[in-house]
Amino acid sequence: MRVTDVPLRVLAVDDEKPALDELLYLLGEDPRVGTAVAALEATEALRRLSRAMAESPDGTEGFDVVFLDIDMPGLSGLELARLLGGFAAPPLIVFVTAYEDFAVRAFDLKAVDYLLKPLRKERFAEAVRRVAELVRAGQGPRPAAFTPAAPAVGDQVPVELGGVTRFVPLADITYVEAQGDYARLHTGQGSHLVRIPLSALEEQWRSRGFVRIHRSRLVALGRIEELRVDGGNLTVRIGDRVLAVSRRNAREVRDLLTGRAVGRTR
Repeated sequence: MRVTDVPLRVLAVDDEKPALDELLYLLGEDPRVGTAVAALEATEALRRLSRAMAESPDGTEGFDVVFLDIDMPGLSGLELARLLGGFAAPPLIVFVTAYEDFAVRAFDLKAVDYLLKPLRKERFAEAVRRVAELVRAGQGPRPAAFTPAAPAVGDQVPVELGGVTRFVPLADITYVEAQGDYARLHTGQGSHLVRIPLSALEEQWRSRGFVRIHRSRLVALGRIEELRVDGGNLTVRIGDRVLAVSRRNAREVRDLLTGRAVGRTR
């Protein structure tokens, strides 16, 4: 199948429902768009994108483009775009905003287009055309040819046990714990010990959606199901495990999960 035959996969993000509904309507009217998923806040969008990245690091099962509002409570559109820039296969970005002031900063973040509200149908269609051409040229998150690809380096983690090497998919790992010079990888089916420092995994997997919550723990952002604050102490829940977040890492984790970013752009 050629790229030109594959409809675009779009994530639309706006905290105002009427604006989001209009965006979804315009996307639904364009024959180049296959699926359009909505998010009412940037943190929800980040969770969706992080989960898609964890499940498909090469972008073949994620989103091609994010149509993104800028002025949102909590995590702003510019901050979200900056975070997505650290992904191994980031989606394309089209900003949709009522403000002209952020255009320079938006294009510094390599935005494909910058649309002003109220949206004009012809101008909107032009933005979709630009996105489609970039995806067709192989400059989007998915490869130019839609054929099964060999796993990229890091998609599977080799684990040795009793002379047998098993390969654990990175997407199965929910969190990692440091154990001296080793790291224990936790999945839904059990855990595995590998001889590599947690700091090395943090550096390698940061673009894959993993975040440090403690000096001895690294978690998959998309696997966090709950954030708890109790007496000033922060914890996150992954499945049936509740993990402590250190004070040093609390601000970053809270900002990513709840959008309470300090000094945000509005």
